[in-house]
Amino acid sequence: MNSDRVRKSGAVLAFYSFVGFETSVNLAEEVAEPRRSYPRALFGALLTAGGVYLLIGFVAGAAVPTDRLANSSGPLLEVVRLAGGVPDELFAVVALVAVANGALLTGIMSSRLAYGMAREELLPRALGRILPGRRTPWVAIAVTAAASLSLALTGEVASLAETLVLLLLVVFAAVNASALILRREPDVDEHFRVPRVVPWLGLASCLFLFTRIDGVVWLRGCVLIGIGLLFAAVNAVRAHRSQPDGP
Repeated sequence: MNSDRVRKSGAVLAFYSFVGFETSVNLAEEVAEPRRSYPRALFGALLTAGGVYLLIGFVAGAAVPTDRLANSSGPLLEVVRLAGGVPDELFAVVALVAVANGALLTGIMSSRLAYGMAREELLPRALGRILPGRRTPWVAIAVTAAASLSLALTGEVASLAETLVLLLLVVFAAVNASALILRREPDVDEHFRVPRVVPWLGLASCLFLFTRIDGVVWLRGCVLIGIGLLFAAVNAVRAHRSQPDGP
């Protein structure tokens, strides 16, 4: 029973390895011709990272017995120890920097997303305040940083990673479903398009990974999703009241 749970968690944490690429879309407006350059950059980064992951997996499996890797809490550390030359302390620092880098990307995404939603009046306007000189959304950064800190104090890294994956899967499932619906709309502006099978495969992969997430993670995720739905309901009521009355 425990091994089955480990396999499920492994599938979810493997998905977490690719978390961060989607955050770049929040900065796409700052590049020239994002409709043309951003898809190429995104898919190029995904292919490059996927190739590196495959090479690491191949080398690790060839250097260390698979049973030893499967039973280790730090499989890559087993490879480093076998190769020698890198102290465990130095490897720990490298791993910490890698995790911090992923957290930094998520922090940039969340604060920028909150700022954009505040500008669209989907969140309180206070989140849209910026510093006069640097033009930095300091309120959004402070609020999202406080939320991240509070979440970090409520669980371990693995459980928080699984919760983040669950929330991202909800977003990705909604995006893929929306892409299928939007294909029915007339193509007014030229933009990036993919074959219809791609969003279907994306939606199917999200539904499959939903089944690999433990109940405890679902409980935490549903609480956060419920808070988001509450914000959406309050915003819908406010928008409805602000509309002028009909004749």
